[in-house]
Amino acid sequence: MKFLENPPRFLFFTGKGGVGKTSVACATAVELAGRGRRVLLVSTDPASNIGQVFGLTIGNTVTPIAGVDGLWALEIDPEHAAAAYRERIIAPVRGLLPDSEGANIAEGLSGSCTTEIASFDEFTELLTDESLVLEYDHIVFDTAPTGHTIRLLQLPGSWTEFLDAGKGDPSCLGPLSGLEKHKAVYAAAVAALADPHRTRLILVARAQTSSLVEIERTAVELGRVGIAGGYLVINGVLPDIAGTEPIATAVRQRESAAIAAIPLGVAGLPLDVLDLKAGNMMGVSALATLFDVDAAALADHGSVEVSDEPLGRFVDELEQPGHGLVLCMGKGGVGKTTVAAAIAVALAERGHNVHLTTTDPAAHLAGTLHGSLPGLRVSRIDPEQAVREYREHVMATKGKNLDSDERAALAEDLLSPCTDEIAVFRQFSQAVHEARREFVVVDTAPTGHTLLLLDATGSYHREISRQIGDSMPFVTPLMHLQDPALTKVILVTLAETTPVLEAEELQHDLQRAGIEPWGWVVNNSIAAAHPGTPFLQARARSEVEQIEKVRGLTERVAIIPLLAEEPIGLDRLAALTAVAPQPV
Repeated sequence: MKFLENPPRFLFFTGKGGVGKTSVACATAVELAGRGRRVLLVSTDPASNIGQVFGLTIGNTVTPIAGVDGLWALEIDPEHAAAAYRERIIAPVRGLLPDSEGANIAEGLSGSCTTEIASFDEFTELLTDESLVLEYDHIVFDTAPTGHTIRLLQLPGSWTEFLDAGKGDPSCLGPLSGLEKHKAVYAAAVAALADPHRTRLILVARAQTSSLVEIERTAVELGRVGIAGGYLVINGVLPDIAGTEPIATAVRQRESAAIAAIPLGVAGLPLDVLDLKAGNMMGVSALATLFDVDAAALADHGSVEVSDEPLGRFVDELEQPGHGLVLCMGKGGVGKTTVAAAIAVALAERGHNVHLTTTDPAAHLAGTLHGSLPGLRVSRIDPEQAVREYREHVMATKGKNLDSDERAALAEDLLSPCTDEIAVFRQFSQAVHEARREFVVVDTAPTGHTLLLLDATGSYHREISRQIGDSMPFVTPLMHLQDPALTKVILVTLAETTPVLEAEELQHDLQRAGIEPWGWVVNNSIAAAHPGTPFLQARARSEVEQIEKVRGLTERVAIIPLLAEEPIGLDRLAALTAVAPQPV
C-alpha cells in the first residue's frame, strides 16, 4: 500500500460517510502496530463505531486493544467534551455573577455550536500536546463524515478571525476569555495538519462517480485551510473472484469506468485500490486481511433467501393524506438522495405537487434526476446563500432603527460561524411550513449535520416556549416534526454493520427529540439481488443478520436490491417504486 510507505506520526483518514473509512483506519492501526510501533487510534466522528469494530467498549478513555500489542484507541465523545468545555467556561465566574446570569451563560453554551468547539478542543490537544504525541509513534485519526470534518477544520480560522474582530455572540461563545487562550493551540493544530512531514492525509472513496467527485471536493476544501496533497484510497472494489454473472459484470464495469475517470483534482495523487471482502471487517483477524491482494476461493454454500420488500409500498402509504413532509435521513453514502428522489418522482407521477429539496451541502439532486417532471419542483438549501439572506434579513429588520455604531455591532455579531446553522434552519423551517399543503421530500445531510439542524430546531422551540409561555398558542417546526400525521421520517441504510448501527443511533436521537421514525429503507442489498456466485452469496449471507436487525427496529422496511445500472434518471428512479405490493 502506497499510503503505508514511510508513514509520518499523524495519519488523517477522511471521506464521505459509508465508504469504509473506519475499516481502513482500523486496519492501518493494526498493520502499524504489527510493525512494532506504538499506535493510538482516534475517532473524531460523533457516531464513532471503532469500539464495535474491535468488539469492545472504548469511549472517551485511551483503551488498549486486546490481542494487538502496541495499539490503543480513543473515541472523542462530543457530549462529554461539551460538558467539560462548559464547566471550564462557567467555573471561573460561578459565585461571582447572579444565578440568573450564570443560567443564561449555561443556556447559551447548550447548543450544537458549543459541542463542535468542545470536540475540536480535544482533537487539537492530540495534535499539540508534546508529551502525549511523543508517547506514540503514530496517531491514526478516523474522522467524521466529510462535511463535519471540513467544518471542524475551519473552526480554528473562523474563530480566530471572529475573536480578532473583538466581539462575539454570547449565545454561541460564552465569555470570550474561554476561547482567547485557545487561539495559539488552534493555530498549532492546523500547522501540524498542514505539514506533510508530520501528517499524511488519506482520502477514502468508493469506485463510484459521486463518491470520487465528493472526495475531489474534500481535497479542494482541505486545500483552502492549508492541507494539501495526500493519498487516495478507493475501497470496496468488486474483485474478479465475484464471478461473471450479469450483476457482477455490470458492477465491475461501472466501477472500472469510475476509476478510469477519476476527477482531475485527485487524479495525480498516489492511488491504492482495495478489494471488497466476502465478510464484514469486524474484529482483528478480519482487519488483518483488508490489505491482502490475493483472495482465497470460496465454497458454494447456496443462495440466501430474503423476502422482497418493495419501496412502492411506502409510496402507497405516504400518498394517502395528500400532503406531508418526508425526511430521508441516514449516514452519508447510503443512498438518501436516490431514495428521496424516487419517492418524490413517484408522488409527482401520481399527480401530486411535490417539492424535493436537500439540506446536504454535498447533494447532487440534479445529477440523480437528469430531467424534469410536471408537478415536481427541485431546490437546494445553499448554506452560503442562506447565510447571506439571513444576514440581510436581520439587518433590514432588527437593525432598521439602530444607529451606525449599533448596526456595525450587529453586523459583527452576524459574522459568528454559528450563524450558518441558524440560517440553514430558517430555510428548512419554510420547507416544513409548505408540507401542510403539498408534499415536501427532504434529502437531508449526513447524520452529524442533520442532528445539528434538529438541535437548532429544538433550540428554537425552547426559545419560543420561554418567550411566549402559556400566554398564547404557538406551533414551532419541532412540533411539526413530532406530528406523525404530517411528518414521516425514513431512515436509509445499507445491510452492513456500521450503517445499521449509525442509523439505529440516529433513531434513538430522534426518539429523544420526540420524533418517531416512520420506516427504514435498506439500500443496495446484494441479498435482495439473489446472486448466484459463491463470493456474492457470502456477501449476501453477511447481510442477513443486519436485515433482521432492521426488521426488529421498525414496523416498516423496504429493501432495494443492488442494481446492474445505477438508478439515475427519471425512468430508473420510477422503476424503484414500480413493483406492485405483494399480497399478504
